[in-house]
Amino acid sequence: MKLALFDLDHTLLPIDSDYSWGVFSQDIGWTDPVVFKRRNDEFFEHYKAGTLDIHDYVRFAVQAVRERGPQEAEKAHRLFMETVIRPALREPALELVQRHREQGDQLVIVTATNEFVTRPIAKAFGVDELIAVELERDAGGWITGEIAGIPSAREGKVQRVAQWLAARGLDWDGVESTFYTDSINDLALMEQVDHPVATNPDARLRAVAQARGWRILDLFDKT
Repeated sequence: MKLALFDLDHTLLPIDSDYSWGVFSQDIGWTDPVVFKRRNDEFFEHYKAGTLDIHDYVRFAVQAVRERGPQEAEKAHRLFMETVIRPALREPALELVQRHREQGDQLVIVTATNEFVTRPIAKAFGVDELIAVELERDAGGWITGEIAGIPSAREGKVQRVAQWLAARGLDWDGVESTFYTDSINDLALMEQVDHPVATNPDARLRAVAQARGWRILDLFDKT
């Protein structure tokens, strides 16, 4: 199997979908515009620095969704897709995914953003296989604010992809793997795959890629 793995935020998208969802939820009046923005910005800086406590962040990020309930949340996400995500889809990213599809590769998006935000985005790229932060569900099937299982962040991405492979009777030696990402947070998975591609890389990942002779791909300018 040829396996094409894609990070999402700032890799296939020129924006951070998690942060953008936070801004969107603030804009539609779900959160306090001052308090939420301050905390959202703080968490984003921790993410960029590689110091994010993902459990704390997910509790914060999904609190408004959890409180609003599934029907309101689904309606809001449809509006989010229309007004924020679809305008951010870029042809170079869509074409990259399509090239791998045409080559017969198995496509998987591997993201540290939670499943609620990202599953419809993966569908917009035509990718059915999504490895995202899975959200714990209560007896009624609605999210609790906690993470279920291993979060797909940093070294957790390697573990989650390994689980995905094992569920299909495969392991790393049984696939030829390529991974596209922008972030130094994904260094562990970059080191695991056969073909790491630093895509729209941040300064630290660009330096590592240059030092190790990894391919560097600039699909678009970040926003």
